[in-house]
Amino acid sequence: MTAPISRFPIPALADLPPDIRARIEMVAEKSGFVPNVFLALAARPDEFRAFFAYHDALMAKEGGLSKAEREMIVVATSAANQCQYCVIAHGAILRVRAKNPLIADQVATNYRKADLSPRERAMLDFALKVALAAHAIDDADYARLHAAGFSEAETWDIAAIAAFFGMSNRLANAFAIRPNDEFYRLGRE
Repeated sequence: MTAPISRFPIPALADLPPDIRARIEMVAEKSGFVPNVFLALAARPDEFRAFFAYHDALMAKEGGLSKAEREMIVVATSAANQCQYCVIAHGAILRVRAKNPLIADQVATNYRKADLSPRERAMLDFALKVALAAHAIDDADYARLHAAGFSEAETWDIAAIAAFFGMSNRLANAFAIRPNDEFYRLGRE
């Protein structure tokens, strides 16, 4: 017996608004499956649209942080927030984007011992501070990022990605969204 995708009922694709159904079908065509988070969040169309609009603004834009760096932030902060869905799903994306089958497991387990550059370590140190102790961020934190080569815009992105996925982690945990089995294999070979 397969565990349910979410604690809440999943709407049928045919019952979804056309724009949401089209988005889900596009993702399925590209990846070969529908990530469970899309199905779970589709139960609330307005929230689905807002969530993925901000997700895309942070994760799909060109320039600044690399796509692998963005995913690294998601995996490290999601591990700190104990979000199984995001660690597994974004870990798979990180393996693909970094072209490294080991990196996601290293970052999810303990990024401080992972095979990272000093720049990546500085980025994740800051992202984890945003995720776990944002009230303690000060000018010295930004100075360390600038010394590691990050622009002002990139420091914003690091903070915004860590904060957005803090919300995402909490929703995935509260809704008991299960990672797709396909994610476990993706990018490992």
